[in-house]
Amino acid sequence: MATRCKVLGAGLSGCALTAAARALGWDVVMADASEEALKRAQKEIFPNRHGRWDTAVQTEVSAAGPRGGFDVILVAVEPALAVAAGIEALGEKPKALVLGSPPCPPSLERADELAKAAAAAGIPGYCMFEHPVSRGVELLQEMVSARQIGEVQSIEVEWRDHWDGILKGMPWHSRVSDAVLGNWERGGGAAGEHAQAVHLWTVLAAALGKGRVAEVGAMVSYAQDGEAMYDERFDALLRTDSGFSGRVVCDLLTKPARKRARVHGADGMIELSFLHTGESDAIFLQRSGAAEKITPVHKKRAEDYQGLLRHVYFSYKDGKPSPVSLERGLDTAVMIAAGHMSEGIRGRVRIDWEQGWAAEAIAPAM
Repeated sequence: MATRCKVLGAGLSGCALTAAARALGWDVVMADASEEALKRAQKEIFPNRHGRWDTAVQTEVSAAGPRGGFDVILVAVEPALAVAAGIEALGEKPKALVLGSPPCPPSLERADELAKAAAAAGIPGYCMFEHPVSRGVELLQEMVSARQIGEVQSIEVEWRDHWDGILKGMPWHSRVSDAVLGNWERGGGAAGEHAQAVHLWTVLAAALGKGRVAEVGAMVSYAQDGEAMYDERFDALLRTDSGFSGRVVCDLLTKPARKRARVHGADGMIELSFLHTGESDAIFLQRSGAAEKITPVHKKRAEDYQGLLRHVYFSYKDGKPSPVSLERGLDTAVMIAAGHMSEGIRGRVRIDWEQGWAAEAIAPAM
């Protein structure tokens, strides 16, 4: 029997997830409270990004869609609405629940409640961070584990893009303030739009045994667009509970886009460059006294979400831990919130994970 999947939200993410699920042979229902959004998905987004509308997809004009009987529920609504939708979806008892990236806005409202509800129900949660389960990141980790650059000293992740390029993918918005992108408090801005960067840093640090982020020091530059305000640059220094440190940079100012992760070691550096040539990634290995080695990682962009959903399926089916778990996604949201607080107080912020995924977990460092 095919996996039954419900997608909440008919925007860009909802359409990409729907296309990926259908490519895997899943039965899909797409629900959105806006009839206009569902029509746009069928007539604009799918034809422009995924070839053509898949008539096998069932649609329903409803915020929650039909209830019950789904293996996987994908919550592809804006961060400010995602937690409430996720808590409601748990009541349907799916085998897995998937939220977006980031899974909630910097307010962290009800985030801890969601995590506790999922745990109590025994339902594994995940977030739409596709890069940690990609072949490129897997290969990067293999190279680092093989000590090709010696002892790891720091990690840097950069996610740079320009807001107008992102906005061109949403022509129904005329300006940045019309979209979530233009409001950091709703989960937009550079850090929200590029939450992949903070998340990937935590995944790499954990995989290398460097611990969990305990302190954040950030410099954030905000831009005003009408009534909306968004961070156009988010530059954060992260330190884990083991004392390991590194940096994350996100911006909405850079042309052409640059998205990469660098691991610095005592004997060299490994860089993973996403979408280095067309749709393919590339890994660069640099060691003192040796010629640079470049390893292409061939893929198509459409395969990213397919890989994510395939990973989710086998993770919940086999009960395996996941680098894209809901818990790690909520860690990411807490760190973004800590970065904004750090800018606000012009100082470092500590994270007390004993307080859960809540605003109470972050406070000025003493």
